[in-house]
Amino acid sequence: MDKRDAVLGAIWRAPELIRDFQALCDTGGRFCGTESEAMARDFLREKLAEIPGIGRDEYVFDYEVWGRKTNRVTVLGDGEKALPCHALIWSKDTPPGGLTGEVVDLGRGQRADFEGAADQIRGRIALVRQDYPFGTDTVHRMVKYRWAREFGAVGYLLAYPSPGQLVATGYCALNIPEDIPAAGLAYEGAALLGRRPDGSHARVRIEVEAERRTEKSVNLIAEIPGKGPEWVSLTAHYDGHDLAESALDNATGAAAILQILRSLAPVVGDCERGLRVSFYTTEEWGLLGSYRYVNDLTEAERRAIAVNVNLDTIAGSPNLACLTSGYVELEDWVRGVGAEIGQGFRIVRPPKRNSDHYNYARRGIPAMRLVAGFDEPDSRVGLILTPADTRDKAPVGELKNGTMAAAAFVWKALNQSGPVAPHKTDEEAAALVAGLE
Repeated sequence: MDKRDAVLGAIWRAPELIRDFQALCDTGGRFCGTESEAMARDFLREKLAEIPGIGRDEYVFDYEVWGRKTNRVTVLGDGEKALPCHALIWSKDTPPGGLTGEVVDLGRGQRADFEGAADQIRGRIALVRQDYPFGTDTVHRMVKYRWAREFGAVGYLLAYPSPGQLVATGYCALNIPEDIPAAGLAYEGAALLGRRPDGSHARVRIEVEAERRTEKSVNLIAEIPGKGPEWVSLTAHYDGHDLAESALDNATGAAAILQILRSLAPVVGDCERGLRVSFYTTEEWGLLGSYRYVNDLTEAERRAIAVNVNLDTIAGSPNLACLTSGYVELEDWVRGVGAEIGQGFRIVRPPKRNSDHYNYARRGIPAMRLVAGFDEPDSRVGLILTPADTRDKAPVGELKNGTMAAAAFVWKALNQSGPVAPHKTDEEAAALVAGLE
């Protein structure tokens, strides 16, 4: 048995992987600025301190914490009815007494839906459905929010697209004066807000008030040098949302890289490249933690990163995809690793601004995200960002398989001579992500 197979086998057998995953879920949803997030950070610190032979560091940055205080959506008319809801991150506060207005139901909320109802949106509250998060034609909630603002909506409601009383949540606003109040609803709540048979619009009152304060946020960094000057970057975010356990998104990724680091620590010193692991926070706040960190790297430091492998939601389906961020040369590399371990990976080429790999790709670093369930809207992955993102949605076998696959990519990059894929110039990277910034 060669070293790689020994490492992969050790990961499959390691009881720590499942224990770490369960422990991260035990901390709660890990919403930024809460005790839950701090508990997860302390847990990761303790686990990193137990691994011999690694260097540890912390990247600390200031950010403005946003926390929900008042959070209500009420249907008005013959008897008021409060709807289950969750204000979306960075929602603008409503005026005293709330924002009252008519609702225009835009269905899924595609661009054509907005354009077709352009004469109805201004001055009203736009209602759209949340897309399955990882699909070929997914439109991010933030994009729909920006369209709502563009067409003159005074408020924004995002509904989960299927029955089950699952309230949608997430980040959408930009923390700028032009923001509008925004809240997530369940499918059942949205069903009460469609256009009436007489052509009239439902009326609602949105009430949002948030606490804002400046705090320190912390990315945790660990590294082991290899024989050469280059690094393989392995990343995952540990923050989440407060509706559930943020189990799929992203206790799976955080537990996986902790186990990969633990398993590889004894052998990285003999590899061609070193291993640098980053546990990011504020990912759910517009990828802020990785944005700050990668932007602060010097040009030489960025060029020394051979590849970024980002793990985010690596269970929830047995099928894994690699989002290769427009770095075409990564595609054959992914296929090669798959052939070596007997596993196929769906390859998705267009850049996706949906996790921390994006901030590497936008700065010219070859970057990929490993994710489960791409284009599988009926998979458990569709339950992220809802109250159903709990540990039971990540079967042990799927978590182990995703962790082993990620370790195979890391092993290949650690030991491969020559580039994994070419870096891009600033101009090339800017062209790559044009329209996503």
